[in-house]
Amino acid sequence: MTDSSPGRRSRQRPAASPNYGDRVPPHNLDAERGLIASIVIDGGDTLQRCLEQRVTADYFFDPKHQDIYATALALSQDSMGIDEITLTERLRREGRIESAGGAAYVNELTGLVTSTAHAPHWLAIIREKHFLRQLISTAVTTVEKAHSHAEGIERLLEDVEQSFFRISEDRISESAVSIDKPIEEAMELVERIMRDRNSVQGVPTGFTDLDALTFGFQGGQMVVVAARPGMGKTSIALNFIEAALFPKPNSNKGPAHVLLFSLEMPARELALRMLCSRARVSMTKLRSAHPDQRMQLDLVAAANEFKGRPLVVDDNGGQNILEIRAKCRRVHARKPLDMVVIDYIQLINGLDSGLPREQQIAEVSRSIKAMAKEFNIPIIALAQLNRKSEDEARQPRMSDLRESGSIEQDADIVMLISKPTASQKQQPDQEEEHAAQPGCYTRHLIIAKNRNGPTADINLLFNPGLTRFESLAKEYRNE
Repeated sequence: MTDSSPGRRSRQRPAASPNYGDRVPPHNLDAERGLIASIVIDGGDTLQRCLEQRVTADYFFDPKHQDIYATALALSQDSMGIDEITLTERLRREGRIESAGGAAYVNELTGLVTSTAHAPHWLAIIREKHFLRQLISTAVTTVEKAHSHAEGIERLLEDVEQSFFRISEDRISESAVSIDKPIEEAMELVERIMRDRNSVQGVPTGFTDLDALTFGFQGGQMVVVAARPGMGKTSIALNFIEAALFPKPNSNKGPAHVLLFSLEMPARELALRMLCSRARVSMTKLRSAHPDQRMQLDLVAAANEFKGRPLVVDDNGGQNILEIRAKCRRVHARKPLDMVVIDYIQLINGLDSGLPREQQIAEVSRSIKAMAKEFNIPIIALAQLNRKSEDEARQPRMSDLRESGSIEQDADIVMLISKPTASQKQQPDQEEEHAAQPGCYTRHLIIAKNRNGPTADINLLFNPGLTRFESLAKEYRNE
C-alpha cells in the first residue's frame, strides 16, 4: 500500500496547502487508504468514529482521499448507505470522480483491507499527522510574522497563542459536559432505586446475595472474575449469561442481549454446557452412560428455551482487543448490547508483541474498561490467578491476578473464586462433597473490590456435573 514515487507524491500535496516550508509535510498514505477503505467496507461504524473525533476532509493529505471522505460524509448526512456503488455514483454526479482517482481507485482501496479492526489505529495516525502539519504551518507563519514584525509584539503574541490554542482545542475530543445532565441522570437512578427498592437495577447476576451487593451488573462497569484453572470461571460466567437471558418473571426485564467471546472453548462445547446446566442433566452421565429418554426430553426442552434468545457467541481464538472492539461495534449497531463476556483476558493477543506481556495485558485491561464506558454496558472479563495463593495455602487476593496489576485498578468489581481453606472448614469432609448436597462442593466467591458498594464473601455451591453454581441454602451459609 506504499506509494514511493516522487512524481506522484508531489501531485498528492493539496493544491491550496498551507505553508510547510521546503519539506514534505508529515503524512501516512497507507493509514489514509486503510481508513477510507474501512469507511466503505463497514457501512458506517468507522465513519461514526471519525465524526466523534471531529475529522474533516482536510485531515487527509491526499486530495483523492479528501474527495472520497467528503462524499462519504455527504452520503451519511443524506441517510444513504455507503459502498463502492453509491460512493462512485455520487462522485460521478458531482463531477469529482476523476479527481478522486476514478471508480477503479475506489474499488482498489476496498481490496486492500480484509478487516476494519485496525481502523481506530489508522484514525489515530491520520489525526496525529494532521495536527503535525497544522503545527508546522503555524510555526512557519509565526516565524515569517516575527521577521516582518508589522504589528506590535502584544498583538503578535496574542495571535500566536490563539493559533496554537485552536490546534490544541481541535485535538482534544469533546467529552466535558455540564454537571446538569449527570445530576439529572443520577436523580433518575435514585428515583428508580426508591421505586423498585428490592429489585435489580442492572443486568441480574442470578445470585440473590450478589445482586444485593451490586444491584446487578451496571452499565460502564468492568467486572473481573478470577480464579485458578478448574475452579469454575467459565461455569459462573455461563450462569451470569443464563440469568441475563432468562430474567425472573416479576423483574419487568426482557432478555438481555449478550455477546460472548470464548477465546479458549469452541461454541458447540459452550452450548452443550449451557444446555446441560439449564436442563440439569449431568454432563458426566451424558458422556459416560447411555442417555435415557428423560435426559433427551430435558435437553430438547432446554434447547427450545434457548432458541431465539439474544446471545451471540464468537469462539475465534488469538484475537486482539481491537478486533474484539470492532466486533462489539458491529453487533451493537445491529441491536444494542446489554452485556459482553470475555473468556478470558490473558488469551487476548497484545497489539505490540515486542512489549512485555504485563504491559500488553495492561493495555487490554484499559481497553476493556473503555469499551464498557463507550457502550454503557457491563463487561465481564474472566482472568487467571497465579499459583501464589495455592503455594501459600491461603485465600486468593487481587494481587494474585496473573501478568498485570492493572486489571485490579481498571476493574469496578473483582470477584475471586476459591475453595475453603483448612482453617475455614468445620468438618473434615467439607472440602469434598457438601453434606446436604451430594455431588456439590462449597466455593467462596470473594468480592475483593466493589467500587460502588461493600465487599464480602459469598458462599456458593459448585456442581461440576451440571457445570453450574447455586446459591447456598440459608441454613448452610454459616457452615
